[in-house]
Amino acid sequence: MTRASLDKQPHEVASMFDDVAAKYDLTNDVLSLGQTRLWRKAVATALDVQAGERVLDLGAGTGTSSLPFAAAGATVVPCDFSLGMLREGKKRHPELPLTAGDATRLPFADGVFDAVTISFALRNVHETDAALREMRRVVRPGGRLVICEFSQPTYRPFRTVYTEYLMRALPPVATRVSSNPDAYVYLAESIRAWPDQKELAARLQSAGWTSVAWRNLTGGVVALHRATRSAARA
Repeated sequence: MTRASLDKQPHEVASMFDDVAAKYDLTNDVLSLGQTRLWRKAVATALDVQAGERVLDLGAGTGTSSLPFAAAGATVVPCDFSLGMLREGKKRHPELPLTAGDATRLPFADGVFDAVTISFALRNVHETDAALREMRRVVRPGGRLVICEFSQPTYRPFRTVYTEYLMRALPPVATRVSSNPDAYVYLAESIRAWPDQKELAARLQSAGWTSVAWRNLTGGVVALHRATRSAARA
């Protein structure tokens, strides 16, 4: 499914993230029971950034997810469609070149990045397949992609418990720690509507990515999808 199936247009989603920007990172740490830091570390390991590389961190929000790449010596460009998130990120990380951009029409030339990554933001793109094609366009031939996104738990009994948490426990917790708890109701619904691991892999292949693979984290609550832009394909 796409954002249209959840009855929110891109400008409405951007406004929602503007509203939660100040407490977004804290809220995510609380709602994930502290798992977000482990997931970020897994992304950094999977992307395997080298000093001197150029990395696009798409859906970067406040820029927290970009810090490991900068620390590795890469030139990282955090990009997001929420101006509220970017303003908050600039307060916290003035050294980062935070950039406003639409994932379906990225403001970058062809093949300018060695790697691109997006964590917990692909669900918020209105046209997922267009974004996958745009990410492929802006990386060089042989360039890498890592997507970290909520997915489907592989153990059926746990999947049931997880779904109950999303729809029943998450909203009241968000009410206590978030400036806009309704946003987290929407986000919970978007997780339920999101494709599973196999379907997202198929969509990556349809968008022209090669060597597509995935690895489950936290029992499939989150999945890391990796892919490469083939050097032989236009």
